[in-house]
Amino acid sequence: MNELERLIDQASEAIISSTLTLALTGAGISVESGIPDFRSAGGLWSRFDPAEYATIEAFRANPEKVWEMLAEMDKVVSAAKPNPAHIALGELERLGYLHYIITQNIDNLHQEGGSRNVIEYHGNSSTLSCLWCGKSYSARDKRGDMPPRCECGKILKPDVVFFGEPIPPDALNRSFQLASSAQVLMVIGTSALVSPANTIPSIAKQNRAKIIEINMERTQLTDSITDIFLQGKAGEVVPALVQAVKKKGGGSPLV
Repeated sequence: MNELERLIDQASEAIISSTLTLALTGAGISVESGIPDFRSAGGLWSRFDPAEYATIEAFRANPEKVWEMLAEMDKVVSAAKPNPAHIALGELERLGYLHYIITQNIDNLHQEGGSRNVIEYHGNSSTLSCLWCGKSYSARDKRGDMPPRCECGKILKPDVVFFGEPIPPDALNRSFQLASSAQVLMVIGTSALVSPANTIPSIAKQNRAKIIEINMERTQLTDSITDIFLQGKAGEVVPALVQAVKKKGGGSPLV
């Protein structure tokens, strides 16, 4: 058994014995689905200044201009499919060992991968809403229109949180409540630098949760609050972890 296998074994035992397990996910879990991190060298923010294209003020002032960036984002996100990490988390939930996912992603891939209990910090790009009359649409149904318009004639906004908009209060409150009771928190594909998601690991740790971190590289969490660091691609490590849970724990949690 190599070091990673030993750590996966250790992590699986923690998950099996936990009565409340959460996952906090970020852009890194979706990179293997073909969605580059917006902040990376080839990401959206290297071509579109977020101050110009990603604030709620910019959208209200010139939605046509903002849709130049949104159209590119939609092209990438709509082509993406859940990767083995998303699918494995969906399976872990079905088995009863994962209770909630708190995600900073807007790509709907957790839901497509089979997860039902998903708390979204930054909304979801699969639906569009009219800021003026409140009507909602499926992004898929409006994909032929650019920019997509409401029946009332106004330009629609994707249901994602723009800079300058608050995190949905229900998502915030529920995630803090869950983090304060969690026994295990898996941090996957995020360095947890962006507020307020970066407070979730600290809240969980203060309440004696075991922190399992799955990232390609070490982060600020690794040497401060992480208990078990599983280094590698989420699409490889998460399925291996779920297999270990199934092997040791069977199909239902020990609660």
